[in-house]
Amino acid sequence: MSQDNITRIFLGEKEVILIGTAHVSKQSADLVKEVIEAEKPDSVCIELDEQRYKSIMEGNNWKDMDIFQVIKEKKATLLLMNLAISSFQKRMAKQLGIQAGQEMIQGIESAKEVDAKLVLADRNIQITFARIWNNVGFKGKLQLLMQITLSIFSKESVSEEELEKLKSQDMIDAMLQEFTNSFPKLKTPLIDERDQYLAQKIKKAPGNKVVAVLGAAHVPGITKEIHNDHDLKRLRTIPPKSKIPKMIGWAIPILIISIIIYTFIAKPDEGIDQMIKWVLWNGSFSAIGTAIAFGHPLAILTAFVAAPITSLNPLIAAGWFAGLVQALVRKPNVADFENLGEDVYSVKGFWNNKVSRILLIVVLANLGSSIGTIIGGTDVIKTFIGVL
Repeated sequence: MSQDNITRIFLGEKEVILIGTAHVSKQSADLVKEVIEAEKPDSVCIELDEQRYKSIMEGNNWKDMDIFQVIKEKKATLLLMNLAISSFQKRMAKQLGIQAGQEMIQGIESAKEVDAKLVLADRNIQITFARIWNNVGFKGKLQLLMQITLSIFSKESVSEEELEKLKSQDMIDAMLQEFTNSFPKLKTPLIDERDQYLAQKIKKAPGNKVVAVLGAAHVPGITKEIHNDHDLKRLRTIPPKSKIPKMIGWAIPILIISIIIYTFIAKPDEGIDQMIKWVLWNGSFSAIGTAIAFGHPLAILTAFVAAPITSLNPLIAAGWFAGLVQALVRKPNVADFENLGEDVYSVKGFWNNKVSRILLIVVLANLGSSIGTIIGGTDVIKTFIGVL
């Protein structure tokens, strides 16, 4: 049995055995089986939360998803990120002819075989994403989405030898390595907090012998953090959003509206010109974003009409309206939901599947509207300065 990826920790009478794995490695799955059968632990901890456990065991029940509800609850971006990471992971696994998360599946099966208690030790992925999202600003959000998107659509092949090198990284970390270099704060919710969460769950697992199946990136942190006590409730809490972005979100439209009204009163012709520019910049960029996602002409028109208005109200967004219209005129059928997990393997699939296309429309229409707001707002201010 190779000891290279095995770490043993003793906590009083309890022995904890950490197995560092690559999430799409056949060797890792074999090692998990070998260790659990040899050690016969009381508990087996796996780096999954309830949601990802169900996804692995039952498959993603995409057919049960209500796309209208996703848009209304402002979860389109989060779902798109989940699909992106799933696509990246499955594509590498498919290339090597193995199942994504095979080492976790092996951990689950081997736990049953030796009658060990199965412990889902990771934090809910939605909470992790929410804490990441709150840790970066507007620019960071754009970079994060771009980094994930580029990771999905990368055609670079990965050899099994290169894949073994990923044992020094978590699957999500591997996708976001460049981003974490630019935004060191991202490491806290992505790695450090999860190290603490995993360590506490592993430490509290039943029995005197525990085997934990983990992405190798977490092993050094857990080895350190397992000797400390951590508040799981705190680590599961989504921090309240800062009021500053909300204040800025309202201040900008109030400023734009005030400038246009003043200019319209002082010089009506210039005021009309300002309004036209605001509509054209906002509407055009949002419509272009929708068109890039191959939105229906009615969705593109909706984005164009909605963006100049929604940009003046932080509570609503052009992409929501464009996405809802797309969902109405090109309503996804059962096959679209059932094939979603397979379609996101490729760029073509992402754009062809009616569900993922709606998500792309929401995100790209909102992104276009944001760009249009910056350019249109600058244009409005330039005109205003000229009137003074």
